[in-house]
Amino acid sequence: MAVTKTSVLVLDCAEPLELAEFYAALLDAEIHRGDDPDFVEIIGHRGVHLAIRRDPGHAPPSWPRPEDSLQSHLRILVDRDDLDEAERELIGLGARPVDTENRGGPREVRLYSDPAGHSFSLAVSPQPAYG
Repeated sequence: MAVTKTSVLVLDCAEPLELAEFYAALLDAEIHRGDDPDFVEIIGHRGVHLAIRRDPGHAPPSWPRPEDSLQSHLRILVDRDDLDEAERELIGLGARPVDTENRGGPREVRLYSDPAGHSFSLAVSPQPAYG
């Protein structure tokens, strides 16, 4: 018999509850706290499941990095018509743009860092209408 498995992406940071509040607001999700005060989960509809873990020695990642040094990052998907509004919302929540080059014209992928310095992107969904 196979063992049922699932997965969760865990982000390390110095202040897990603060970062959990950022992602819960951004992703319209709920914060779940268990017995471990250093581990917080963010769970929402549409399959959202992240966790935040306290790392007292956490150093924010450097991103974007040189082309030969890729790292994992979250990709937040939105409908094309909602891209600008979503960008205003996440910046209002504390995200920082890291891709500020003027490439001319609209972009379908925009790069940011969260309040703890983790990289993520806001991108046009290949599927219509999440909601």
